[in-house]
Amino acid sequence: MTNLDLAILVAYLCATVLFGLWIGRGRRTAHDYLLGSRDLPWWALLISIVATETSTATFLSVPGLAFGGGLPGTTGDLRYLQLPIGYVIGRCIAARVLLPLYFKGELFTAYEALRVRSGAAVRTLASLLFLITRTLGDGLRLYLAALVLKTMLGCDLWVAVAMTSVATVLYTVFGGIKAVVWMDVVQFGVYMLGAGVALVVLGDGLPGGIAGAVATAAEQGHLRVFDFALDFGRTFTFWAGLIGGTVLSIGSHGVDQIIVQRYLAARSLRDAQRALVWSGPVVLLQFTFFLLLGLCLQQFYAAHPPDQPFRQSDAVFSDFIVNHLPHGLVGVVLGAVFAAAMGTLSSSLTASASALTNDFLLPLCGRTPGDPWALRAARGATLLFAVLYALVGVSGLGGGDAVVNQVLGIATVTTGVILGVFLLALHPRNDPRSALCGLVGGLVGAAVVVFALPALTIKLAWPWHGLVTSSATVLTGTAARLLRRAR
Repeated sequence: MTNLDLAILVAYLCATVLFGLWIGRGRRTAHDYLLGSRDLPWWALLISIVATETSTATFLSVPGLAFGGGLPGTTGDLRYLQLPIGYVIGRCIAARVLLPLYFKGELFTAYEALRVRSGAAVRTLASLLFLITRTLGDGLRLYLAALVLKTMLGCDLWVAVAMTSVATVLYTVFGGIKAVVWMDVVQFGVYMLGAGVALVVLGDGLPGGIAGAVATAAEQGHLRVFDFALDFGRTFTFWAGLIGGTVLSIGSHGVDQIIVQRYLAARSLRDAQRALVWSGPVVLLQFTFFLLLGLCLQQFYAAHPPDQPFRQSDAVFSDFIVNHLPHGLVGVVLGAVFAAAMGTLSSSLTASASALTNDFLLPLCGRTPGDPWALRAARGATLLFAVLYALVGVSGLGGGDAVVNQVLGIATVTTGVILGVFLLALHPRNDPRSALCGLVGGLVGAAVVVFALPALTIKLAWPWHGLVTSSATVLTGTAARLLRRAR
């Protein structure tokens, strides 16, 4: 890494922190800090939604899926696109069915809607599931960003994790959700610019350019999108994408606090629905772009084999950034990696801080969101989760399968349980005891998926996990309600 690259990276990180602090100035209450005074435009929320789900797991891991090469969890083609097709459908359903719940009263978190319809115990457990899942998933995302920095600087992993965390947490702690959303808008442009630069350089290194790489990929059968096999053990099939992707998207964008917090910051229900629905096509196009990048990497490394064969798909794009980009552009693309990481991490920090503060600390201490103490608690919670993410990042959980598969696999299990609880809450005769039974049933379903099936050597691909756990939740809760009525 040359001095020019390092200067570009340091300048970007400093500019990010300063701009975030400036945007987020004047946060005096928890309402300002966690909801941005409910005055953010829908188009900024749309970009923020996309940037939030576009972490380093997307930027570095998705190209590796299209690269293939027989690496774990990869396809070597475009079959990953079957999932975002389900995402588009799921967002439309979530916008129509779930978003109206959040505009009935003054809510700070998604799980406060459960307190009203399903009782305090269900709200607390659902919020706790979110916090555990988010900490594990974003700790892995932080690990992937730090892995690139570790390679570039030759430092220890914990040093790279600390550097990434500090840059993100500074503007998040002081600026809150307003700083996070507007920084997401900036970082969306930065990481797409960085990916575009990498694609142009890749094209220059291929005999026929980008068009030639696509033509070669077509001849070799690497442009395959659809796989209609009904195999529940395979991740990237049409049915797994359509059904599993839809369920996952309803859960992740309908009941997950990291996204719901953006709806609560919108000016109206209509603005929140517009931001959610239009984010689906944008994400589909973005995934297409990153997979195209992976196909070009496939052709590039066929012509320029690496010194050592790749062991993880996540390392493919990282290797190209480190070893094949011209000086100066390395700093630009590395800044894009950090933009993708910081966009997700900052969003996750504010969402987790909001859930911990409003669902746990304020009820426990008998405080209200308007109390000045609430703002201090929210900032302290932000720092706490930054430390927890860093601990997960250095724990070594990121090895093996592609990180994007690990992150989505973690999310889909618990998101399905929470989605099931929300579906029970929509029933007019829902009651707290039945909802609690449903949540317990969903957790049993999650335990079966995570522990029992692998022990029995039964393979169930992760896109189906959300359907299993949400169905277990709804069926158990419905059975409990019918039994209570019969009695």
